Amino acid sequence: MERLYKKLESYGQSDYYPFHMPGHKRNRASSADDFLFERDITEISGFDNLHHAEGILKEAQEYAAQIYGTKKCFFSVNGSTAALLAAVSASVNKGGKILVARNCHKAVYHALYLRELQPVYIYPHEDQRLGINGGISPERVERYLEENTDVQAVLLTSPTYDGVVSDIKTIAEVVHRHKIPLIVDEAHGAHLHYSKYFPVSAADLGADIVIQSFHKTLPSMTQTAVLHICSDMADVEKIKRFMGIYQTSSPSYILMASMDACMDKLRKDGQQMFREFTFNLEKARQRLSKCEKIKLIEGSMIEGSGIYDFDRSKLLFSTVGTSVNGHLLHQILRDRYHIEMEMAAEKYVLGIAAVGDTEEGFERLCTAIEEIDAEIQQTDESEESQYHTSHARMTQLMTISQAVDAQQRRYSLKESVGKVSAEFAYLYPPGIPIIVPGEQITGQFVRNVRRYMEQGLEVQGLSDTSAETICVAARNEIGQEEYSPAKE
Repeated sequence: MERLYKKLESYGQSDYYPFHMPGHKRNRASSADDFLFERDITEISGFDNLHHAEGILKEAQEYAAQIYGTKKCFFSVNGSTAALLAAVSASVNKGGKILVARNCHKAVYHALYLRELQPVYIYPHEDQRLGINGGISPERVERYLEENTDVQAVLLTSPTYDGVVSDIKTIAEVVHRHKIPLIVDEAHGAHLHYSKYFPVSAADLGADIVIQSFHKTLPSMTQTAVLHICSDMADVEKIKRFMGIYQTSSPSYILMASMDACMDKLRKDGQQMFREFTFNLEKARQRLSKCEKIKLIEGSMIEGSGIYDFDRSKLLFSTVGTSVNGHLLHQILRDRYHIEMEMAAEKYVLGIAAVGDTEEGFERLCTAIEEIDAEIQQTDESEESQYHTSHARMTQLMTISQAVDAQQRRYSLKESVGKVSAEFAYLYPPGIPIIVPGEQITGQFVRNVRRYMEQGLEVQGLSDTSAETICVAARNEIGQEEYSPAKE
């Protein structure tokens, strides 16, 4: 089988002259930096077309599907974002209803807007002490589907950004009894397939469509992802159509070659690579678990139901009961130790371990956490405020599309309480909305935004980047009084 990444390498060394796009003409001297221009091509003869794959790209996608044991695999050079947009659009009729976990990524909410969908939100269980959201229980999915018989699909995130895994096998059985598909955003779980050290992938547990970001946890370039078709309940032709709509018409061959090389490397050497990775990871977790003040979180430490399993490649360091918060710990690791963590939250810091990590990297992290743990102070947890999590239940008064498309006015946050948001606001990362257009602005939301800003956390989505004001929807402009709020 001819490999895309090898063919690109060979072509880049050939004497073919490009009177075609892109404009750098495979000439490194045309740029101020030394990019891999010789491998950056367009859809020329012999290199296939991602949107009408019949040759080498078709084989590359089939190769990935074979590795993961799925029916079909679509490459996405626009990340999991494009794949999520396509999955939702293909599974729910325009204007239809979908059951979604409230802690889904913002791309899901963009799909709701573009397709004018009515979401029914199912909230994850939460651990207010640690500030971490748990999983989604099958029992709650069953109840919501019984109460909303016109739901056309279910979409959950598992594992979450923090590594929490829901009982996908049982949830899939529940969803299929209602004869609708289950979409799982497994963007943070592309690695699960390669080692029994990790939870089982949703692709092996009955999900119908599974989206994975290769770049998050596998050796592949940023912006690379796949959409897996795992059952006949997924409409392949619709998926193909919407992948063509949401992806660029000029897909990067460097990104596609990166995915192809990733699959080839893991097929050949993945077993040994993941054996070494999980050995180093477990050794580091054992060492870090001995710290007295900064606690390395295990799945068993997260309170509340809905947590079926936990992805131990997610390194969560709790600052509860210490003299530092998540933002400060994140800053110390960066400034003093030159260790870049994935995310800072109010009460913890998240690091993502992956197969590309080295033993030296784990050693640096362990040493840094141990030194910080020795110098910070322990505090009385009872003195800490019991904050609501960012996914406090909101009241939906309009659909997302109604609110975004309505006439808008800008108010200060204080004056906006009681009105309907016309904007998203979310903490980034991970990009999970804390308010969605169409939801009623509450005093708690305003207090949360101010608290996040004071702690140095990044609130994005609002058109006013200072987060002092927010755009609200003029309800009477669209006859909102005739709209019934969706059931929580």
